[in-house]
Amino acid sequence: MIVYQSTSAGFREDVRLNRIDTMVHAAFQRRLGHSTGPSEIESWKHSLMYMSNLLEDPEIPADSGVAIEYKIPQTSNRIDFILTGHGEAGQAAAVIVELKQWQQAEATDKDAVVRTAFRGGMQETSHPSYQVWSYAALLEDFNEAVRDSSIGLSPCAYLHNMTDGAAVLDPRYEAHLSRAPIFLRDDTQRLADFIKRFIRRGDRGELLYIIEHGRIRPSKNLADQLGAMLAGNQAFLMIDDQKVVYETALDLARRATPQDKHVLIVEGGPGTGKSVVAINLLVRLIEQQLNTRYVTRNAAPRAVYQAQLSGTMTKSRISNLFTGSGTFVDCEPDLFDALIVDEAHRLNVKSGLYGNQGEHQILEMIRAAKCCVFFLDEDQRVTWRDIGTVLEIEDMARRAGARVHRLELRSQFRCNGSDGYLAWLDHTLQIRDTANPDLTGIDYDVQVFDDPNAMMDRIIALNDYRNKARVVAGYCWDWVSKKQGTAGDHDIVFEEFGFRRHWNLSTDGSLWVQVPSSVHEVGCIHTCQGLEVDHIGVIIGPDLVVRDGRVVVRPEMRSRQDQSIKGYKTLLREDPREATERAERIVKNTYRTLMSRGQRGCFLYCTDGETGEYFRRAAARREG
Repeated sequence: MIVYQSTSAGFREDVRLNRIDTMVHAAFQRRLGHSTGPSEIESWKHSLMYMSNLLEDPEIPADSGVAIEYKIPQTSNRIDFILTGHGEAGQAAAVIVELKQWQQAEATDKDAVVRTAFRGGMQETSHPSYQVWSYAALLEDFNEAVRDSSIGLSPCAYLHNMTDGAAVLDPRYEAHLSRAPIFLRDDTQRLADFIKRFIRRGDRGELLYIIEHGRIRPSKNLADQLGAMLAGNQAFLMIDDQKVVYETALDLARRATPQDKHVLIVEGGPGTGKSVVAINLLVRLIEQQLNTRYVTRNAAPRAVYQAQLSGTMTKSRISNLFTGSGTFVDCEPDLFDALIVDEAHRLNVKSGLYGNQGEHQILEMIRAAKCCVFFLDEDQRVTWRDIGTVLEIEDMARRAGARVHRLELRSQFRCNGSDGYLAWLDHTLQIRDTANPDLTGIDYDVQVFDDPNAMMDRIIALNDYRNKARVVAGYCWDWVSKKQGTAGDHDIVFEEFGFRRHWNLSTDGSLWVQVPSSVHEVGCIHTCQGLEVDHIGVIIGPDLVVRDGRVVVRPEMRSRQDQSIKGYKTLLREDPREATERAERIVKNTYRTLMSRGQRGCFLYCTDGETGEYFRRAAARREG
């Protein structure tokens, strides 16, 4: 959807008459059905003046097509500026420009991520070159008309207020800069020359019409790339009941229509291969040229599975296939053939930074796709706002007029394939009574340490083998090292042992579990849920203690920065029983999830002595 469209001459006239901002705003309200803030309106007036000045170059055709705020189908993203026309040999061309009012930026060690000033401080955001290139890649990979009409897309970014570009031009971003160059305040002529390399004759906006009305369908090139990545990748090998779920989901996605929508709910505990099936479905459906996305609320599973699938931790065009659960607020109905929703137990009602956007995430996804596949484990709901349950999904499916199907993944592939360990875990955390009060007959390595350094040393030694061992903890310590300039400060400190560790540093981000050096850091539920290692070390904090054999949950001992129990104190005043029950479920589920991340073993250190002794006795094995 294009908000504003004209020719280069018409656009420059609208700027000259000081009406471009009001015209774009009026069109924005008319086309998108809602308004926007004063800062964005002001940005149109400011940034578009720079573009108008640039287009006065007499060698840039006056009848070139101009589009402002093109809303990319399947996303909430908008392209700031598109200029269309034909090259010297008559080839169709579109230059895509990302406009930024930034005056300063800072480089980071994260791939395609910089820091700049917005929302009242220095915040991390996508590097402009990656951002605009990813938009172009979306069009190339999913807009059939762009491919059929052989429209060459040339992305770039124009930071018209920035004079010192050392940060955004840092060599660490070279791969992204080579695909989408950046032009600064003093680069006006260079940007004009860049445009003239591709556009020598105008098209009076004909190519914009083709782009806007193109059918959304994955390209065969993208499908071939994905298929090659998956082939022989042992991380995504399917066996047993995984294959049944996979084939059922494929069948439903193939025959789903807007008039016959389907929802498949797949339940499975830790290690049953939910994500393995999800990634296989994503690749196979794209291979069949069905418009599909892999969806999770948390960024960590998306980042790790992208890296495992592509074989690299740098961003690539397949990153566009992985998206968050809050991107379907304004999505048109049935735009997607299928949505593969992993970790569905972590879904929320509302979307947006402040949890105030949209109607209901589950309902929005079902409306946006002909077929939705939800993978969930209700026992892994670990925050106050997690609403992903079978009943909730069934209710939203009925509201959307979709048929519901249910399957279960039972085969255990984590924890040495031992259902007994998970039963022991439930019994020991007093989530439910089971027939496994101890570890007798269970082939899984559980050790309880009295010294956190000894546990950390053991994990570091095991990590040398395959980079598959990590330490995690309950969120009971503030993340003081996250603040810029305080990387030397430690977060988790036990003075009596001389133990000092950081939470996983922001430099690793969602890929914390993949970066070898991060074995020296400590992860939390938000960076490891949905993922697995060979050996997991777990620090049980003061939010869970054992008194006289009874597991006691103390949510007040969580870090004040922890958002997972936000709302507890309010509900405690209104309904103490409900608040206590929900908090107990969250804390216990958190440790259940942390303690089930290991394929081969789980090591424990408890900050409370009585609690440590309780787990040590529970981990015993009877002889004979």
